[in-house]
Parts: sequence; structure tokens; C-alpha cells
Amino acid sequence: MELGAAGMRRSASHNSLSGSDDFDLTHLLNKPRINVERQRSFDDRSLSDVSYSGGHARGGGGFDGMYSPGGGLRSLVGTPASSALHSFEPHPIVGDAWEALRRSLVFFRGQPLGTIAAFDHASEEVLNYDQGWEKKVDRFKLGEGAMPASFKVLHDDKKGVDTLHADFGESAIGRVAPVDSGFWWIILLRAYTKSTGDLTLAERPECQKAMRLILSLCLSEGFDTFPTLLCADGCCMIDRRMGVYGYPIEIQSLFFMALRCALLMLKHDAEGKDFVERIATRLHALSYHMRSYFWLDFQQLNDIYRYKTEEYSHTAVNKFNVIPDSIPDWLFDFMPCEGGFFVGNVSPARMDFRWFALGNMIAIVSSLATPEQSMAIMDLIEERWEELIGEMPLKICYPAIENHEWRIVTGCDPKNTRWSYHNGGSWPVLLWLLTAASIKTGQPQIARRAIDLAERRLLKDGWPEYYDGKLGKYVGKQARKFQTWSIAGYLVAKMLLEDPSHLGMIALEEDKAMKPVLRRSASWTN
Repeated sequence: MELGAAGMRRSASHNSLSGSDDFDLTHLLNKPRINVERQRSFDDRSLSDVSYSGGHARGGGGFDGMYSPGGGLRSLVGTPASSALHSFEPHPIVGDAWEALRRSLVFFRGQPLGTIAAFDHASEEVLNYDQGWEKKVDRFKLGEGAMPASFKVLHDDKKGVDTLHADFGESAIGRVAPVDSGFWWIILLRAYTKSTGDLTLAERPECQKAMRLILSLCLSEGFDTFPTLLCADGCCMIDRRMGVYGYPIEIQSLFFMALRCALLMLKHDAEGKDFVERIATRLHALSYHMRSYFWLDFQQLNDIYRYKTEEYSHTAVNKFNVIPDSIPDWLFDFMPCEGGFFVGNVSPARMDFRWFALGNMIAIVSSLATPEQSMAIMDLIEERWEELIGEMPLKICYPAIENHEWRIVTGCDPKNTRWSYHNGGSWPVLLWLLTAASIKTGQPQIARRAIDLAERRLLKDGWPEYYDGKLGKYVGKQARKFQTWSIAGYLVAKMLLEDPSHLGMIALEEDKAMKPVLRRSASWTN
């Protein structure tokens, strides 16, 4: 988890970090495993249970049964170890990664709370992102349930008091509130529950209320005619203007996954029952919408190429009035005969055909993608390895926008120039999601190949935040060194590959109660 804090340069924060030298990371990783009799009831509940019978636990298997709370996972010097079945000789950089991660820890009232964004020991700067502490932008107050993107710990040495200051977007680039933070919070809460078997945290009134508040912002009824979530540009990992306003795939995938995780953890009490029913209804609509209208493969591309426009009434085939001439030239060569992906955005008369890695990987892990679609996404990655992986995994989006389009879409953003940062840059943090998706689709060799590439450069280059260039060959022009999420992303990828049972902490199986993607009528291609 990232913490904010440009203020981490303050002496008190430095004292906290330097004091962590004696802190053994195993204390974080070796918390007692609590075996609870009901520990599997969360993830064995399907939509059919909720929508029709309101039931609770049913027998299940697959990924939800893969991870066994209470199992031994730890070994020497605080680094997790795999079971003997999956273990192999660790790469030399693994130890350095754990040491760098340990140095990034931040403490609150003597307890580890999170990490700073980047801690380059060769620099005087200890980076976190500056932020405020009120849920207010100018004079407008954000709604309850908004989750901060980051926070910082301020230490008052005189009073001996620690205080938390959170960033709700009021100090972010463009003053955009993060939409993804609340979703990640719910997803991580479920991961904690799966990892430890401890249901008591998720069942605490504060956590139940937090889930309801987050979801109330997303499930409120308004003027929208789609089950997808309408967002501003820069509201997610891509936090600068990049033309992802509307219904970005990253937010829709995280929204879907958070809904499924919340459905498994919300109590069926007086306050939670209404949310459970609303979530179940929304999931049915959202899965159909995404699988039908965001999905693109060779056949679908050919269908869009032949679309008629200006269609009215419920018989319309081109429901979003997408103009075939808006299909970019690069896409015809990029799309293989086998393979496909969820496009970046779909809204009236607009389809963003760019590939966005995080949204597609989360779609696989959460089972928003059908098994067939999941395999097609991985097929695309293999077919277009040079474009999407190159020399450093993984392209955050493809292709880069440039020239006049770059000026219009980004507002001439000097950080998001072509093949840099969010505009086609390569981000090592995405390695863990690629690994999770590879394992879930039964293709671990894809993850192994990508990890091998990353291991050639990451330590030597100082764990950069991102890489630039069409192939991801160059350390990013403004990339921070010893970036915590680059380090953590690599370590999680290694742990998943060494012991695939860890996937059960995060992956969700396809819910059979969800309606499968419906086939188009014969008129679709007429």
C-alpha cells in the first residue's frame, strides 16, 4: 500500500524510517493465522444464493479453495518461501527486493502502517506525494465513502503524537478525486480475509460501514443509462489527462471486482441486505454490458468496420452509434486472428480502441472476462509480445498518442510524451497482475518469460517506477528510483509463480449464476 507524503522529508519521519532498521519484516508477515470455522463462507456464496435464495455458504473449489489459511509460508530472513512442491532456487535480486521493501515501511504510533512511494537511499529525497487532509476541493465537500489515494504520517516530537493526513484529490494533479482507491480497499480486505482466515476484521462495524459508504457512491441512481461507472479523466492509476474520461476499462474492472468481493463480505443484516441485493443486480447488468460491448476481437472488429450509423429504436445494432471511420489504422494490423481484449472506453459515439493493461488483467483475475475471453487476452499478449511487453513488462497502454492527438488529448502534458509514463510507458508494478492472469489461465510460462526479462534490469537500474521507449528499453525520464510498487509488484509475481496456490488470495472464479455473454443476432453483421 502506498502512503503519501512529501512531508516525509521532515526529521521526525526520517527518524521513524531509520528506526525501522531493527524491524524484522517477518513480524508483518508472520501474524498468527486464525482458522475460523466459517472461513470459506465468504467465497462460497454465489450470485444465485444472493439473488434468489439469500443463502450463505455452499461447497466450492477452484481458486477459492486453493489458498489454505494457517499454512506455513515463511522462511529465512523474513522472505516468504514456497512449499517444497513449488520451490526453486530464488533469483539473487529477491533478497535485495525484500530489503528495499523493508526500508520503505512507515510507522504510526509504533506500528507499521504502510510504505512510502519511493525511497532512494542515494538521494536526500524520501518521496511521497504531497496532499491535504480535508475531504474538500475548494469549497466543495466530497461525499462520504471517498477513499484517499494516499496519506502521510506527521510526527510531533514535542508532544509525542502521530497524526494522519489523507489526500482525497485536493492536492493531486488536476484536483481529481481517486475512484479506484475505495475499490482496492475492498479487494485488499477480501485478500486479507482469504490469507488469514480471520473474518473478524471484515465483520467489524467500521469495515461494514466503510464498504457500504464506498458502494453507496457507486450504486446511486442518476441519469446514466449504463451499468458502468462514469468517471473523470485522471481518476485512477492514470492520474493525468490521458483521454480516459467516461467509462474507462480500469475502473469498470475494479468496480466489478470490488462488487464481487463486497458481496462475499457484507453481512445480511438490516443495513447490508439492501446493498447485497443491489450489488447482485448490478453485477448481472455490468458483466453482460462489459462482455458484450467492451470486447473486441477480429470478428467484432470486422463487424464494427461494417456498422451502419444513425440507427434508432430497440432494433439498432450499432447501439452506441460508433462511426466506422473512427477505427484507428494501427488497430487493423495490431489485431491478430486469434486473440482479443477489452477496449479502453465505450460511450455514445466514442470507442477508445487502446489496450490498457491493468483493466484487462483485472478482468481476468476477477472473472469479468469469460474463460474464453481470458484465454484470448493472453493469446493477444503472446501474439503481440514486442508491442505489449518489449524489453520490460508491461505497457500500461498501447499505443502511445503523439503529435496533434497528443496535444489535444493531454493538453501538451510534458510528462506524458509518447512512449513515456502513462502514454505507452512500461510499468514493472504490473508484473504481478500479468503473473496472476497467466496462472489463472493455465499459462505460467508467459509470466516466467516476463519475469526473466524484468530480472535482467530492475536491480541494476535501481527499481525504477517506469521505463520509456517503444520497447521499454530506457529508464523513464522522470522515473523515481527504488519505487515501492515496482519492488512489491516483482515480489508478488515471484511468490505467485513459485506457489500458484497464493492466487486464491486474490482471484475470483467465474460465478455460474451470471448470465453468459449473449450472441449477436443474425442482423448484427448484415
